[in-house]
Amino acid sequence: MNLLKDGIEAKAVQETTQTRRLTVDGLTDIYKVYKVRLDWLFYNDQNDRIATWISQYKAQHNGKAPDVSDREKYNQIIEQFIVESNADAIHRTQNNIEMVDQREPGVVLADGRIVDGNRRFTCLRRLATKKDRFNYFETVILDRNIENSAKQIKMLELYLQHGEEGKVEYNPVDRLVGIYNDIISTKLLSVAEYARSTNESEAEVRKRVDVAKLMVEFLEFINAPEEFYIARDLQLYYPMEELQKLIRRCSKEDEIEDLKIAAFDNILMQPAGDMTRFIRGMKSIVGSEYQEEFFEEQKELAAKVIDTLPKQGKVTTADIRGIVRENDEVVQELERSMEKTLTKVKKNETKNRPIQLAEKATTFLEGMDTNILKKMNDSELKRLACQLDRLEQIIAEIRENL
Repeated sequence: MNLLKDGIEAKAVQETTQTRRLTVDGLTDIYKVYKVRLDWLFYNDQNDRIATWISQYKAQHNGKAPDVSDREKYNQIIEQFIVESNADAIHRTQNNIEMVDQREPGVVLADGRIVDGNRRFTCLRRLATKKDRFNYFETVILDRNIENSAKQIKMLELYLQHGEEGKVEYNPVDRLVGIYNDIISTKLLSVAEYARSTNESEAEVRKRVDVAKLMVEFLEFINAPEEFYIARDLQLYYPMEELQKLIRRCSKEDEIEDLKIAAFDNILMQPAGDMTRFIRGMKSIVGSEYQEEFFEEQKELAAKVIDTLPKQGKVTTADIRGIVRENDEVVQELERSMEKTLTKVKKNETKNRPIQLAEKATTFLEGMDTNILKKMNDSELKRLACQLDRLEQIIAEIRENL
């Protein structure tokens, strides 16, 4: 099926007087906008916003994805995903379209696959059940298909969703899943191509690639490989982002692995409410003299946690929240381990505070350029001499207590 041929012949596609400016394959041009009947269109299962929901559907249906060949049934399934992902945004957009009609055209492929406009398409589908006038989607139609132009279409989608201003923000986990799929798993795009498509620096994209790898490792740790909906449900992005910052403080590979185990264990069990802040709290432990003791204790607790996990393919968010995290004994042990170690670190910091202050004072004084003294007037030299006398007095008082 081709919208520009079959759709026009069937009068399901109508040309309008509108246009939309697009950058496709690096070339910016003006494209015609058409009105396309809704039943000739379908959601793009390659879209990052949909990826985590597809993973949830597959987990619930023996690894099978929704069948695109039955378009209406497929669209009903994906529509529900999109509504659940951000019901408030759908409600606002739907009310706006009902009042003033669709104002911004979407972008679709010639086979009816939607590249840009999933939320608008969803709202129109819902409105069309009540009023026929909403039964058309205004959109640019690109005469190409995803099989032959997968990379170009993905780069276009990324640009439309992330590169243009004023777009609704993605769930950060959805973005991680997209990065994992496009850069790591399928290698469809390079870091440079992804960065160019989203109008970001390569350094920013590389950071998210590292966070995406941690997310995948965590899901493997909990016996749920590539069950991305669990990452979304557990709101893993910011804890994983903090963990990646901590990893950069480690100098050895075994330290990194021990840190991951400790962090993954605590993120899974959630002994504290805000896990981002909890992981950030490990910063004072990493590199301290108590690091090894803390990691060893955490590994022992991790063994207990892993024993409570269902087998691979059986792990769900409900199991984690309703069974795994209900192990109060382990949760309390994890919390005590963290609190105990942090207390030791703080006591040690307090104990070493005089040394740190003395070292800092010495550094400042050693950095003094004595040549400047020749340029100072008598009043300034007198002030300096008074301060040196005061320093000698303070040093004498400290020595008396040694």
